[in-house]
Amino acid sequence: MTFRLTLLASTALALPAGAQSLTVFDYSGFEDPAFHAAYVETHGTSPDFAFFGDEEEAFQKLSSGYNEPGVTHICAGSVTKFVESGLIEPWDLTRIENWESLSTDLTGQDVADSGAEDIYFVPVDYGSTAIAYNADEVPAEAVASLDVFLNPEYQGRMSLPDNVDDAYALAYLATGTTDWSAATDAEFEAANDWLRQAHQNLRTYWTDPAELSQLLSSGEVLVSWAWNETLPTMVDEGFPIGFQREAAEGSSLWLCGYVNMKDSTSDEDLAYDYLNAILDESATVPLLEAGYGQSNQAAMEGQGEEALVPSGLGQIDAPVLAQLPMDGALRQKQAETFERIKAGF
Repeated sequence: MTFRLTLLASTALALPAGAQSLTVFDYSGFEDPAFHAAYVETHGTSPDFAFFGDEEEAFQKLSSGYNEPGVTHICAGSVTKFVESGLIEPWDLTRIENWESLSTDLTGQDVADSGAEDIYFVPVDYGSTAIAYNADEVPAEAVASLDVFLNPEYQGRMSLPDNVDDAYALAYLATGTTDWSAATDAEFEAANDWLRQAHQNLRTYWTDPAELSQLLSSGEVLVSWAWNETLPTMVDEGFPIGFQREAAEGSSLWLCGYVNMKDSTSDEDLAYDYLNAILDESATVPLLEAGYGQSNQAAMEGQGEEALVPSGLGQIDAPVLAQLPMDGALRQKQAETFERIKAGF
């Protein structure tokens, strides 16, 4: 999924000169020590974190020679691009302690490999994207269809993520496509046309969940395409949040994880320690409470459906578009077209 604020920062304590170190290149929010408690327990502190706003920004920075990160957090739609770039190297599965416990629905898809035996992407977190709305101001019937984003009644009171993958997941669903990996030129153009119509009704494109929460809380925005983490966050704030995952056309699921940077100044052993920590069962509940499912199926099964529903991850009866890797050329076309649509073209 591609989230949040553009900044570079370190959250770990300074290490002595010459000491082993690890930099994690990530979305803001994933530096929470509860997500990697086993790493802190072993090393006494968190790794360093550097943050990016979206995966295109991360890719450009890494391509320009930024080699401090040992691991980078990306979503499945970016895997092909990262593999083809030569920036990453395969993971050694013998060093990933919970590999056999990960959901085969996540590792069994063509998201983790390069078409050969090598595994370049280890899925870690997943979630849903659907319609978040102010339940006091917007009736449930108004969000029964994704075409709510074309409804002039809410013009200027709606928002979409400033994220090409999420935007096209919505547009493909709204125009009847549930598998973007096989999208035709006609389906791509239909999605473009739908996004151009929706653009006319938007107040803004949100860049991170905190911004979206503020937009909803202030009343500026009544309806938004949103990640499921918005649901528990707004509930905790006492906001009358609705989260419609069963619109007639459906909702989407995103999958993210970590790639192993090829030419990094970070310590390789620490990279595996970090990956093992965030896949450990000690991270399951903290991730879930923040709105993220964890790929460790054995640990997730111990939580039960009653723990998944409040996080927006329960079972649904509606079409689902899985945001899995797509052809690199198609994704590039989507990225370029999305920028033009946002600019009003």
